[in-house]
Amino acid sequence: MTAAGLLVDAVLHLQLAANYQLAAPGGIGQGNLFRIEAVLAVLAALLLVLRHGNRTAYAMALLMAGGGLTALLVYRYYQLPAFGPFPAMYEPVWFFKKSLAAIAEAVATAAALAGYLQAGQSISVSAANH
Repeated sequence: MTAAGLLVDAVLHLQLAANYQLAAPGGIGQGNLFRIEAVLAVLAALLLVLRHGNRTAYAMALLMAGGGLTALLVYRYYQLPAFGPFPAMYEPVWFFKKSLAAIAEAVATAAALAGYLQAGQSISVSAANH
């Protein structure tokens, strides 16, 4: 479930990237940030699939999905100015792909947290048995 949420998030960000880059064609721009988000989400999903049950893999997935969801919500509800290489990305509307990305990130975040906590319990149980 975590990997699926991350992959849905990646696909949506790649689909939206080109239009968001139009505002800053020569700079880092929101489109390039979306592409970076997509690549990192795919890498986190691959790590999770290849290292299933690994606490570090779940932690990376949790950071990726939770970070994406946090950024989406912050830029939806708060008008932050541009800072450093990051553009101002305030967008106070919901539309289908944005809503779907939020749902995918929320599902991936919850599943990654559950996996992380369960992996920690497995480590504690196996350590207690030794």
